[in-house]
Amino acid sequence: MRVVAVDWSGAVQGERQRIWLAEAGDDGQRLLRLEAGRDRDELVAHLLAEHPAGAPAVIGLDFAFGFPAWFAGELGAHDIEDVWRRAASEGERWLRDCAPPFWGRPGRGRPSLPAHFRLSELAIQGPKSVFQVGGAGAVGTGSIRGMPLLLRLREAGFAVWPFHDGWPRVVEIYPRAFLRHVLRPSAPARAAYLEVYYPRLCASDVRLAAGSDHAFDAAVSALEMARALGRGAVFPPAADAVERIEGAIWAPAA
Repeated sequence: MRVVAVDWSGAVQGERQRIWLAEAGDDGQRLLRLEAGRDRDELVAHLLAEHPAGAPAVIGLDFAFGFPAWFAGELGAHDIEDVWRRAASEGERWLRDCAPPFWGRPGRGRPSLPAHFRLSELAIQGPKSVFQVGGAGAVGTGSIRGMPLLLRLREAGFAVWPFHDGWPRVVEIYPRAFLRHVLRPSAPARAAYLEVYYPRLCASDVRLAAGSDHAFDAAVSALEMARALGRGAVFPPAADAVERIEGAIWAPAA
């Protein structure tokens, strides 16, 4: 079983420096690779080349795979692929106009909505709203630009959890859910964390992973995903109609 985690970015510029991919050994103590340098399209092409249909792999992507159910209903979506198709065709307009339900750009304050969060986000208590496309901690831009790529992976035979079953399996992750304590955002703090919890990491991997939040999040996510799978973590099917249209964060260590 290959275990890969990607710290994602929706940035227009600098995405090759912000998108990091980590692959962990099956013991959850070693990194087989930790790398950047690809844009969003190149990353998807890489995943398609590395993981043929049916190959046993779990790939964690750090962005929201869906919207709150009420908005999917307003889009007229019957299933998650409908949501992804609308993001592909209208996502850039959503980001450009930043009209409700989207918010966060200058002069675009948080509107009153039926719900800002998916049920899975409320359960973890930490992720930002996918409707926030600007300002500190905004995840909406990366999510809207990521959903069309999920459609490409699905069309190539990937299973996207919890909507589909099969291999390779793509799961939504929230890196902060894998941390064992709150971490100060500095390279020395990140290095100390890695040395304590992953003592078998080689020094070069510690330096690379500690160098930025993006590299660190990818590395820790891959390591903790591998540990969770080693403990027998599973992928239950969508619990109900809401989860089948909203998706869920795979966070067995949370």
